[in-house]
Amino acid sequence: MSTLFGPLDRSGRVPPEQQTRVAAFLISAHGALARQLAIRLPVQLREGWQTELNAQLHRETEIVSLLLRTTSWVPDFTLPFLVSSWELAWLPQLIDAIPDRAQGLTIDIAALGHAVHAAIRPAALLPVEVQAHDPFATALRRIEFESSRLMQAQILFLKSADLQPFHDAVNAAVERRHLQVRKLWVEMLESIGVQRAAPDPE
Repeated sequence: MSTLFGPLDRSGRVPPEQQTRVAAFLISAHGALARQLAIRLPVQLREGWQTELNAQLHRETEIVSLLLRTTSWVPDFTLPFLVSSWELAWLPQLIDAIPDRAQGLTIDIAALGHAVHAAIRPAALLPVEVQAHDPFATALRRIEFESSRLMQAQILFLKSADLQPFHDAVNAAVERRHLQVRKLWVEMLESIGVQRAAPDPE
């Protein structure tokens, strides 16, 4: 097990097998966020924070498009099973303590988005000797940069005054999604020979 991607090939690029598995995981997560945002986004925006959902929808779509085009894809016969399990994990989860079902689902989307953008840092796994202009490495750095911006928007919503009466329920939803995403991310990395810290047991 290594703590970083690799060993790199002669050109200084992440092995295609690792690229394929990592990209499939990220496309599944960001694609799920894009789909859920598209469903939850109202036809007419009536609240200021809803404009952030619109911006996030387009950024998630851009991340998926970027990965599709920059990844060196190779056959991976385990992906159908893996992707199915990931997709089930991203499904919307109702929050019992939130009486408004639509609001609860929106909170869950924001919690999932916060977890995906905060817990997954793919660029941190790139060795220093990776080829500087490799498209896949560049894409991972770009995704990490966008994640920091999107995470701030999610924090603003999750800590908004409207949600203060549900503070404990919101925090619980965020923690639950963080544990879930970290666990799946660690398991996926271990399957390609990359060792990461185990998720918190709590």
